[in-house]
Amino acid sequence: MAYCSSRRKPLLLLLSIFLVSSFMVAFAGNFYNDVDIVWGDGRAKIINKGLLTLSLDKSSGSGFQSKNEFLYGKFDVQLKLVPGNSAGTVTTFYLHSQGSAWDEIDFEFLGNLSGDPYIVHTNIYTQGKGNREQQFYLWFDPTAAFHTYTILWNPVHIVLYIDGRPIRQFKNLESAKGVPYLKSQPMRLYASLWNADDWATRGGLVKTDWTQAPFTASYRNFNADACVWSNGGSSCTNSSSSNLPWFSQELDSTSQKQLRWVQKNYMIYNYCADPKRFPQGLPPECSITTTSNKKKNS
Repeated sequence: MAYCSSRRKPLLLLLSIFLVSSFMVAFAGNFYNDVDIVWGDGRAKIINKGLLTLSLDKSSGSGFQSKNEFLYGKFDVQLKLVPGNSAGTVTTFYLHSQGSAWDEIDFEFLGNLSGDPYIVHTNIYTQGKGNREQQFYLWFDPTAAFHTYTILWNPVHIVLYIDGRPIRQFKNLESAKGVPYLKSQPMRLYASLWNADDWATRGGLVKTDWTQAPFTASYRNFNADACVWSNGGSSCTNSSSSNLPWFSQELDSTSQKQLRWVQKNYMIYNYCADPKRFPQGLPPECSITTTSNKKKNS
C-alpha cells in the first residue's frame, strides 16, 4: 500500500466563527463570508451560503481556504465525493500552518475505479515532519450522499471522525515521549480537488480518465467551534476555554470501542505497523496506541 504524503496544490476550506463572551462558539457557516477561493479559475463555485463545489478538469483543479487562522478547534464539514470513475483524483479537507517547519492535519480522499472503494488517507505533521500515514476504507459509499468529516484538535489530542465515529487519534505525548505536538502554530482550514494520478490510485498505476471530466466534489453544512488567531494571539483565554467542551474533550469508553472497531475492520495501512520503513525503530508515539500495532498492512 502506498504511503505517499502529498504536498498538495494550492489550498483550502471553510469556517465560520463568532466571538461571544470572549470565547468562540459554532454557527452554521457562510461560504460567502468565511472562505476565499484561491485557485481554479472559476472551477470552485459557491452555490449558496451553505454549499460549495470544487471541480477538476484536464487544465486545472480548484480549492479554497478559510479567511481566519486558528489555534485549536473542532471543525466539521459534510462532503460528497466525486462519483463514478474517480481514479487519479484527490479531494482534501485539512489544516495547515505556514513556514518550513509547518504543522498539518490531513483528510485526503483517494479516488478509484468505478465499483472500487475510496481510500481515506490521513497524515499528521509536526514541525515539518510527517510520515504518520494511516489509511482506511469506508463502510459506506461516500459518493452517494453527504457524510460528516470532523477534525478535533485540542491540547490533549487530535481525533479524526467520520459521521461522529472516531477513526484516528494522535495524542499529545510531548512530555511523555518527546514527540512534538501541534500547539503553537496557527493553521488555516483548506480544501482542494486536484489530479494526483502519479501516485494516488494504486501507486500511480491507474491514470485519470479525462473523458469523465469534469470531476466534482461538494462541501456543505460546515461548522467550526474554534479559537481564532489574530495579531499574535488567540481569541480563547484560559478562563474562556473552560467553557468550550471540545477544548478538553477526550475519548470515552464508547468512543474508544468505536475507534478500535474502525481500525480493526477498515484500516488498510498503519505506519506504526511498518517496521521495514523505519529501520532505526518505529516512531516513539507508536508505543502508545489505542489499537494493536501488529495489524498487518496491505
